[in-house]
Amino acid sequence: MTRAGLIVNPVAGVGGRYALKGSDNAAAVARLVAEGAPRVAAGRARRALRVLRTLAPDVEILAPAGEMGRDEAVEAGFHVTALESRPGTPTTADDTRSAASELADRAVDLVLFAGGDGTARDVVDTVGTRVPVLGVPCGVKMRSAVFGTTPEAAGDASGRFLANPKLWPTVEAEVLDAGDGALDSELFGVARVPRIEGRLQRGKAAPPRSDDAALTALCSEIARELEPSRLYLFGPGTTTGRVLAALGLEGTPLGVDAVLDGELIASDLDENGILRLVGEAGAATLVLGVIGGQGFLLGRGNQQISPRVVRAVRPDNIVIIAGADKVAALDPPVLRVDLGDGEEEHLLRGYRRVRVAPGRTIVLQLI
Repeated sequence: MTRAGLIVNPVAGVGGRYALKGSDNAAAVARLVAEGAPRVAAGRARRALRVLRTLAPDVEILAPAGEMGRDEAVEAGFHVTALESRPGTPTTADDTRSAASELADRAVDLVLFAGGDGTARDVVDTVGTRVPVLGVPCGVKMRSAVFGTTPEAAGDASGRFLANPKLWPTVEAEVLDAGDGALDSELFGVARVPRIEGRLQRGKAAPPRSDDAALTALCSEIARELEPSRLYLFGPGTTTGRVLAALGLEGTPLGVDAVLDGELIASDLDENGILRLVGEAGAATLVLGVIGGQGFLLGRGNQQISPRVVRAVRPDNIVIIAGADKVAALDPPVLRVDLGDGEEEHLLRGYRRVRVAPGRTIVLQLI
């Protein structure tokens, strides 16, 4: 019988809509959980497992007890074997490592984990390339190349692989996380992942330097276009930061900042802060960059821009900016959103204009 390991980080992504930059700050995450912040990992794991079960219903799932995997696998209808390692309350990175170690020792065919870059690091630090791994995207950043583009894509990829492992070769994929600089990515390891085209995201790539001059001119142009009495929200990233710099303002590299009449009126906003300002302003524009290599517009590092925010701003009031070479390097050449709720993904789907230089746009499909 084919066997898969399952590890769920119960608090992965809990701080996304609250403008946390990850789940590494245990005290901040614990405070949010105590205040009733919704946990997203369990729901996203269940979405992946539902797809997995349609493709490989007879797979045996090995998982830690309770909320670290067993509960979700049982609910999805799998035959589940509990691991000997017992997670604590609250769970920790050591619990993830302990479970990963036992799964590798028991020679499972795949370790499916639900979490973010920190969880990926814990798993891959433990199993290395001994066992193929695949991530259900649940964290805040998710810069690594080991994740499905969505929970359903992770379930599809794992299901195809487990239904016939010999049919799908594995390839090496980078495990990335935030480096010393706020926007930098650092390589923390290499994993083996099933090579299933169109299902796994690529690692976050640095912007091409060839885009610099055109981007600087474009961002200066956008800064001159800002309308009086209109609220402008700038998403995370170096590209949107160039617009703020052209206005003589210093924004938050990993956060959402608000500008009104040329003044920075709020920094590092969470979901509720954004909704409050949009409600007060009436007219608002959201300016977003594109994650290099991945093509993500929303859902990676900017979960505070939630479906509620998109509806409040309205899709027609979203401006997308990116360097031409960054866009040309996307493979496939599409934009992606992963808004956290499978029922909300339709909000932005279609074709969107991406401004790449003064007077120049490229039209891409957003999926």
